[in-house]
Amino acid sequence: MLLKYLHKIEWFIGLVLLQVLILNNVHIAGYATPFLYVYLILKFESGTMRNELMLWAFFLGLTVDVFSDTPGMNAAATVLLAFLRPVFLRFFMPRDVVDSIVPTVRTMGLSSFLKYLVVCILVHHAMLLVIEFFSFAHFGTLLLRIVASTLLTVACVMALEGINKRK
Repeated sequence: MLLKYLHKIEWFIGLVLLQVLILNNVHIAGYATPFLYVYLILKFESGTMRNELMLWAFFLGLTVDVFSDTPGMNAAATVLLAFLRPVFLRFFMPRDVVDSIVPTVRTMGLSSFLKYLVVCILVHHAMLLVIEFFSFAHFGTLLLRIVASTLLTVACVMALEGINKRK
């Protein structure tokens, strides 16, 4: 049990450092920015209690906010993701799975995992970027940033999944 939490803390620190030191400075064509830190929330076991998941999400988002100088935006979006994640898992989890599993391509299948990934990341990015824009005056630009950032983040998460699959 302790090793499980230590492993999650390692991922927490690694993803926060990667996000604030490197990925926050990546802006492809001025629209797409990868927010890879959500990978930690997406990889929790399916049997994780919602309160525990939301607590992890809050501290993850708050840590990114502190280092990115974004007052509460990442925390709000990440907590929303953690709140909705069990619902999305129920939609995309294969029906014959009884045990608590970690969502991966291997456990869910490529199609189900990709759908789960896209929906979760789209919800997170929509919330984050709507808070950042705080206006619908430039709705086209907002929509383009949401879609571009979602696709870039999904590509990064799938790359991490490919690396983890080889281990």
